[in-house]
Amino acid sequence: MAGTNGKQKTARDMILSMGVIVLVAGVIYLFIPHDDSPPDLKPVDYRVELLTARRAASYPVAAPEGLPAAWKATSVRYEGDEFDAWHLGFHDPEGEYVAVEQSTQRRPVFVDERTKGSRETGKTEKIDGRTWTRYEGGRYDALVLEGTKGSTTVVTGTASFAQLAKMADALRTK
Repeated sequence: MAGTNGKQKTARDMILSMGVIVLVAGVIYLFIPHDDSPPDLKPVDYRVELLTARRAASYPVAAPEGLPAAWKATSVRYEGDEFDAWHLGFHDPEGEYVAVEQSTQRRPVFVDERTKGSRETGKTEKIDGRTWTRYEGGRYDALVLEGTKGSTTVVTGTASFAQLAKMADALRTK
């Protein structure tokens, strides 16, 4: 019977050790700061890239004018290697993503890539005198400008169609 007393002490010691480990882990968790708020996004100044793109592109490059300060530009790039491609990304006041995309790439391929596979709905809307076609998808929705030759303009992102329309309405070319 002497052997069972040793097994009981081993089990008791193991349970006590686990209790100490859980207690120490809990204390460490309490003292580590936790910030569950989304990170503060640093706005990007896109003026230089916009001027460069407007000089280099074979089409009129669009950028928003007059948007409220709550719209933060977060990404910008112009690529002129394979296709003239302009990208300008924003976070809207509701925290959603909105991007202006333009390119000379073949329209169906470009729209599919930039809208993450969204599909044309057949619905159109007039925004600032221009016709835009709605696309809906699992990740992104989009508005695609109709009637442009030589390039395609897309306003896309996770934002609502109302926010996408605000961006489309603010777009100007120079």
